[in-house]
Amino acid sequence: MTKQDPIPVTVLTGFLGAGKTTLLNHLLHQKHGYRCAIIINEFGAISIDNQLVVGADEEILELNNGCLCCRVRGDLIKSLEGLFQKQKRFDYVLIETTGLADPSPIVHTFRASDLAGKLRLDGIVTVVDARHLEKELEDAPEPAVQLAFADVILLNKTDLVSSEELERLETRIRKMNALASLHRTQHAQVDPATIFNLNARELT
Repeated sequence: MTKQDPIPVTVLTGFLGAGKTTLLNHLLHQKHGYRCAIIINEFGAISIDNQLVVGADEEILELNNGCLCCRVRGDLIKSLEGLFQKQKRFDYVLIETTGLADPSPIVHTFRASDLAGKLRLDGIVTVVDARHLEKELEDAPEPAVQLAFADVILLNKTDLVSSEELERLETRIRKMNALASLHRTQHAQVDPATIFNLNARELT
């Protein structure tokens, strides 16, 4: 990637308890070769090994693997602008949304903000809980929206349901989103290559 290329951004979404934080913890400890800036709601939810932390201020943790963890304080764009203004070095951005988040405003944010030339939305990864997805789809609108917007879907906690239930879930998910790549996972363990640098959303 040249210096002028926009930095890719992956948005991690999923309903409460699906496994987004587990996925982030997994990615933090992988050798994926990226210097990630990870935008999260609270540091406390992420179990960051103290041996990884080499520097910290109120809103940013610097890790010895080159990653940064940045706490979202209000506006997402301001958090991202703060990283650029502080001249922090990173070549990838991961954003964890809240469990009730609609990904649509985040997509529009990248088109409309001043950061459009510096960042590009690479893809949206949605984590779903295989055990509770069907009930969640009945009880709340957010899971269906999160699935519809996904470029990658992680059907997580597959060890907690039968193979017949998994087949039924995958059929239902495919009716909602036929284009996303779909992966079965346990404890959100997935090859980083299925998440990073997909070029799934080339915005003009």
